[in-house]
Parts: sequence; C-alpha cells; structure tokens
Amino acid sequence: MCVFYLLVILTTHFSQASAPQVQLAKTYQASTDVTEYFISEKYDGIRAIWDGQQLKTRSGNLISAPSWFTEHLPNVWLDGELWSKRNDFEFISQTVRDRVPNDIDWQKISYMIFDAPDLHRPFSERYEHYLELVSQIDQPFIVAVEQRELSSNRQLQQLLKKVTAEGAEGLMLQRKLGIFTVGRNDNLIKLKPYMDAEAHVIAHLPGKGKYHQQLGALLVRTRQGIEFKIGTGFSDSERKNPPKIGDEVTFRYHGVTKNGVPRFASYLRTRSKQYQ
Repeated sequence: MCVFYLLVILTTHFSQASAPQVQLAKTYQASTDVTEYFISEKYDGIRAIWDGQQLKTRSGNLISAPSWFTEHLPNVWLDGELWSKRNDFEFISQTVRDRVPNDIDWQKISYMIFDAPDLHRPFSERYEHYLELVSQIDQPFIVAVEQRELSSNRQLQQLLKKVTAEGAEGLMLQRKLGIFTVGRNDNLIKLKPYMDAEAHVIAHLPGKGKYHQQLGALLVRTRQGIEFKIGTGFSDSERKNPPKIGDEVTFRYHGVTKNGVPRFASYLRTRSKQYQ
C-alpha cells in the first residue's frame, strides 16, 4: 500500500513539474480597445506547446506525433494549436491523443503556431519572429497564424460574425505590446459567440464534493430528442433549488458534436420564470 501511494505522489509530482508554463486568455469585454491588439482566428483544436524537443499538451502530457511531423521544428519554445479544419474537433482530438500515431490521420493535421515565447519581447516582435521561423521551416503542415489589425470594436464584431458564419469557433486577441506572462491575463483575449436553445429537464443528477446532496447536473432532452447533461452555470441557490423535472430551461452552447449533442452546454435560466 505504501509503495502504491509513493507511486501516486511521484506521478502527480512529475505531471505538475512537466506541465509547460502557458499564457491563458481572458474573455472579451466591451471595454476592450481593439486597436491595442492583433486579431486572429480561434482554432478549435488541441493546444500544443513545443518545448524545443517534444510536443506537450497544456497540462504537460506528451503528444505522440510522428517523427516526420516534429523533426523540422527548431530548438525554441513555440505555442500553437494542432488543427485540421473547422468543426473537426473530434477527429483532431482522437488523432492527437492516440499513443501510437496514425500517419495517415496526422497528414491531415497542421501545427498552427501563434506565439514564440522564447523571445522576451512584445508580441508584435514575437509575431514577426514566428513568421520568420515558419518561413525557414518551410513545411506545409507547420503554419504561422495570421494576425490582423482592426480600427474599431464594430469591425471586430463584423469579423466575428463573418468567421463564425464560415464555421470558425471565434477570435483571439493578442496585445501588441504585451510581454508573455504566465497565467490568465488580458494580454490574450478570447472572443466567441454562443448559441442558446431550450430543453426539458428529465432528471436531477447528484453533486459531489462541494455540491454533495445538491444538484450536480441536469439531464435534459431537447425537442429533437437529444439527451445530455448540463453541469455548469448554476448559482449555489439554484443547486439547492434546481429547476423541476418537466421544466423547460434555456442553455447556451458552442456548436454541436457529430451526434448533435450541444458542446459546452451551460445553464442560463428556467423559461417558466423568464418573464416573472
């Protein structure tokens, strides 16, 4: 038993120690001055950090990419997204997470580089740096993410509407003068629209830990007969007094899976109370 716990401790320590230092995005606010930022598409893939020797996920797990995919990458720190095409997350996730890489599937994957944190300079200079690096690599599956400039938040919203209508997940904003900073900060901002819809509550699923003896999630069914769980978006009060079975709730989500299940569903309100 002692040996088991020792292995758990060592494994946990290794996982934490090997996790790369990353910059995380805050959510867009209307007060954001878009002229201070570069804007690019938000790619719906798997974030991948190249540490100069190997690819890792944001949590530090090694990515088993084929050797031909990584052999041209330089000995510098790069940040990017493994991506194939819009609305293809499930294929990307399966391909990237396979322990034994499938060459045929990996030929559909690109490494979309959007930062080069080794250069301790403002992002505007890091952008020029990774453009040059990708040009030197000269491989079709190693791609420099294009950054653009806009003059108003109205233009930003117009661009968001355009790219999401074409199937993109949203936009990313990188502060031009921002110095790479580990953790969540407004040097990096994400902007995504969300869709909302309604579903009927068919069951209450119990919570765990902090929410023991309270609501953990709602099991709901849409008008199209799709069943899924909604586990986020509730206040503490709503977890103690959740929507009743049979109530129609409104939830927000970001696209659907190939089976039509809403992705990242979050509770908004109970429709029966909407106009009270």
